[in-house]
Amino acid sequence: MGSGHAGHAILVIEDEPQIRRLLRVSLEAAGYRVIEADSGARGLIEAGAHKPDVVLVDLGLPDMDGVEVIRRIRAWSPMPILVLSARSEEAQKVAALDAGADDFVTKPFGVGELGARLRVALRHAGGSAQSQGQPLRLGDVVIDLERRQIKAPGRAIHLTPIEYRLLAVLARHAGMVLTHRQLLREVWGPAHVEQSHYLRIYMKQLRDKLEPEPARPRFFVTETGIGYRLMSDDDREPSNA
Repeated sequence: MGSGHAGHAILVIEDEPQIRRLLRVSLEAAGYRVIEADSGARGLIEAGAHKPDVVLVDLGLPDMDGVEVIRRIRAWSPMPILVLSARSEEAQKVAALDAGADDFVTKPFGVGELGARLRVALRHAGGSAQSQGQPLRLGDVVIDLERRQIKAPGRAIHLTPIEYRLLAVLARHAGMVLTHRQLLREVWGPAHVEQSHYLRIYMKQLRDKLEPEPARPRFFVTETGIGYRLMSDDDREPSNA
């Protein structure tokens, strides 16, 4: 899962004992401190009592909808929230993300994938590289939002204003999924949140300009039925995960 994270507390809100056990063993081996809750109500109590660094919440809890747990935590805290969900739950994932979750991990998940998602969440909670003015690297492309520059060796890259706005939103949340509605609201405004064809057009244009192989994107990743994720080289699983 990567290097240790001593001092970082992870609250796991999950009713299945086998999954809680897997998460506890994996997270503690990576140096995290783990707090467990087997219901939404218990999870809300633990979140308030411990103020964890990250919350992992299952959407299918026995006593309340996981989306409701997210809403209640979001009412008082910006702490990172990652959703644990089944592969078939696209609509629920979107609802959870729109309610304030930061990302999701699909069951069955790999330990390496979970570790990568946690590192991204913790990095954003501490101030992302882009919010701190550090350039973002996509292969040989360097994105510097602070200077509004995009550079690649041996070629010029020119983006339209909308392409740049879309790239900037994705870059500020690098490694994290953004729903179609979130991207449309940020880039085009609230009146356009249903017009997802805009996104398809402009994502294709960004891939054509910034991906080494636009037909096989490495960086501008589609999360089917949900949205898009910008994956820089720093946001991937370690090769030994």
